[in-house]
Amino acid sequence: MSVVKEAVPVQRRALALDALRGLSILLMVFANTMPNGLPSWMYHCQVPPPLRIFDPNLPGISWVDLVFPFFLFSMGAAIPLALSRRIESGYSSWKSVKSILFRGFLLVGFAMFVMQTHPYAISANPDWRIWFVGLLGFALLFPILARLPENWTKRRKYLVRAIGWGGAIILMALVRFPDGSGFSLYRSDDIIMILANVAVFGGLVWLISRDNWLLRLSFMGVLLAFRLSSGGPVWLPDIPYHSPVLFPISFSPAPSEWLHSLWLISPFPWLFQMRFLQYLFIIIPGTIVGDMILKWMRRPTMESTVAENKSWSKGRLVSISLLMILINIVVVVGLKAQWVLGTSVIAFIFCLVGWRFVRGPADSNENLVSSLFKWGFYWLVLGLLFEPYEGGIKKDPATMSYYFVTSGLAIFVLIALVILVDVLDHKKSLRFLIDCGQNPMIAYAGADNLIAPILALTGLSFVLKVLTPTPWLGVIGDAIITYLVALSTVVLTRKKVYLRT
Repeated sequence: MSVVKEAVPVQRRALALDALRGLSILLMVFANTMPNGLPSWMYHCQVPPPLRIFDPNLPGISWVDLVFPFFLFSMGAAIPLALSRRIESGYSSWKSVKSILFRGFLLVGFAMFVMQTHPYAISANPDWRIWFVGLLGFALLFPILARLPENWTKRRKYLVRAIGWGGAIILMALVRFPDGSGFSLYRSDDIIMILANVAVFGGLVWLISRDNWLLRLSFMGVLLAFRLSSGGPVWLPDIPYHSPVLFPISFSPAPSEWLHSLWLISPFPWLFQMRFLQYLFIIIPGTIVGDMILKWMRRPTMESTVAENKSWSKGRLVSISLLMILINIVVVVGLKAQWVLGTSVIAFIFCLVGWRFVRGPADSNENLVSSLFKWGFYWLVLGLLFEPYEGGIKKDPATMSYYFVTSGLAIFVLIALVILVDVLDHKKSLRFLIDCGQNPMIAYAGADNLIAPILALTGLSFVLKVLTPTPWLGVIGDAIITYLVALSTVVLTRKKVYLRT
């Protein structure tokens, strides 16, 4: 006779999502310090070696082009988790909106501050004083953004925040740049500024449509129509996004004049531009996945001793994980080489194999994997169908194919991490990535404002250059720097020191 125990709620955390975020932020650090002289697949496809000159007409993607959309996707997936907690704690809709806007404000401040105190932005050849500015800038992030102890009084917390903000304002007022200028609203970190915009609009879209995926997808439809009809200007990656220079590359052969004008209008171009909203094509799919993860986190686990209640074998789970990684490799290699038809056919066949693997889920973990796979399949196929449009898939200028392909690939990597972390319980093996993913702002700022100054002031950067004179040895040096960034992030995370935006 079978015995079935009562369902018991199990407290779950989205550790696989943390791992995806950690993987993307560390690869971002790794890619940003890549030495010259390497094969083209080690760089953004539109900035090929040996001259590394931007070519907006060069199609294809490399692994480097996956880093930013993977981070964006994990950010989108985290939106339902964060806002749901606030709503359940009693936040009204208006208070939730204020929290979204405040987060955007913090990200904008972070974008400005890290660029205003970036040693290599201040000088091409920083001396000890500039390295000290970088370290001081990193230190000031903590009284501004760190999670303060719960047992501190409000007065003490306000005092610490005031010291942080005051110190940051004074430091930015004193810093001078190579052209002799000082603080400027237009000098900010482009990546973080984009994150600030999509965090606000993605959060608002989720808040409006949190119980209605169809409504949420309709926002994407409106945005798609607007984008394709406006023929929006392209921002080149080596030109600041606030530059008045516009490049005559259109998204549509005959853009609407009034939509094109609307696309260009911004009352505060240093803060917001319509083109930033294109990245909602990654954020919104991320929020759908976030809803699925939230449902999985809340679902009770049924403890059972029923022998007939079969679940997927370990071999099957490992096969799914490997297949998800294999699809990423096939798609990136194939699109980098522009074998579009063959890549699409092979990817489609692999996805059909994956569909067979994820059939018949028996528990909440397997249901999550199965549901994630179907959405990943959809976005990948949609992106591959868009590939011929806009001259082939590109990161810069980003094409529709790029948004959807990278969303699908991000879901497949997340599936592999869910299986490894939550199903096969290899949390300890991936703890490094999880800790970095729980504290990404430390890793992002730490590369240039902590590790680089420490290495320079101690002379270790010179030693590292001497020991890594060739391009591939330089990759090893790059990996060492990335490891030091990760290590510092992990240490602070395990000491419960977080930077929150």
